[in-house]
Amino acid sequence: MSDNPAENAKVENVEPPEVELTASALSEIESTWLVVAKNRRVNRDWEALMQRHPENTRRCYEDLCTAPTTRQPGRVFPLKGKLYQGAWEYEVTKGDRVFYVPNQEQLKIVVYYAGKHPNSAPKP
Repeated sequence: MSDNPAENAKVENVEPPEVELTASALSEIESTWLVVAKNRRVNRDWEALMQRHPENTRRCYEDLCTAPTTRQPGRVFPLKGKLYQGAWEYEVTKGDRVFYVPNQEQLKIVVYYAGKHPNSAPKP
């Protein structure tokens, strides 16, 4: 392995593969959708959210597994604008959000942000 900083920079830019969210053990529901985190960082943020608000996060996970594209006024809704095409927001608590992209064909949810409510919605 080289200590060349240019090579190390390339490795840091590589996106790790998707990982299944760790909340699957919490849920006893019949899951229709596969819910994954975009990468390990997002899964780590999800775990932190589970530590802070376990009930709300579990409810979020169950909703994502069963009906991720069902609007719930003020809680679950699609984002507007070209930059956010296909992305949805889930209000876990007043100050915490989960952003995700559902894939209807694969019945898969990719969570790309979990954590404190950002000032502007993160792009998928």
